[in-house]
Amino acid sequence: MTGKLYIVGVGPGHHDHMTFRAKEVIEESDTIVGYETYVNLVQDLIEGKTVHRYAMTQEVERAHQCIDLAKSGKIVSLVSSGDPGIYGMAGLIYETLAATNWNPKDGLQVEIVPGVSALNSCASIIGSPLMTDFAVVSMSDLLVPWEIITQRVEAAAQGDFVIVIYNPASKKRIHQLEDTRKILLKYRKPTTPVAIIKGAFRESQTIVMTDLENLPNHSDQLGMISTVIIGNSSTYTYKDLMINPRGYKSKYNLEEQTNPNLKV
Repeated sequence: MTGKLYIVGVGPGHHDHMTFRAKEVIEESDTIVGYETYVNLVQDLIEGKTVHRYAMTQEVERAHQCIDLAKSGKIVSLVSSGDPGIYGMAGLIYETLAATNWNPKDGLQVEIVPGVSALNSCASIIGSPLMTDFAVVSMSDLLVPWEIITQRVEAAAQGDFVIVIYNPASKKRIHQLEDTRKILLKYRKPTTPVAIIKGAFRESQTIVMTDLENLPNHSDQLGMISTVIIGNSSTYTYKDLMINPRGYKSKYNLEEQTNPNLKV
């Protein structure tokens, strides 16, 4: 009996935005595995299926169980919030399989079903902050040393990248975002726009528009389901939206075309 393992992105967290393929493979699967919060996002799609729920810190156990179940002949969906290939379970699954000399051509069938990552969903909610080059950095130093993370932040700040921050804070992660803010203030104005999006596209969604100077005043909005987007030198706000110019203004005389009476 041949099984299969799907690594499914169910992001951003609302069924209207889940991909058709994600819904399709979840329906095809007889077994669902995932972090409890992510399993709850698809609760109405998994009735009658065998479900294995895990706590946040049991990623390795999750990976091994998924692989073992699929090898036993089960059709398994490992559900992941957002996109499984961006800070998700795809990497751990492939690392685990690679350690067993797994051959993708004739071994266990594995398919990644991409989802909508937090950077996509959050950006769409607040406007167009990612119109030019951007960097994505996680504040989690469980797997990456904090010294390396600060080096990456410094490089992104020097390069004038818009910066998307995943995992900005937790009960144990207190100083990281403030350290990052101090690094950015070496290169950016205190008035640089910042957006905090919590629970994007979920019923609990909240949005705070602020700036680098006032970011510490909104610590109550920071957590594991929060994403922080920090603008670059070109980013500006307009009626609670964050806009990053794409460059058309200078290339196509955008203002003149928008307002024919504008004198240049």
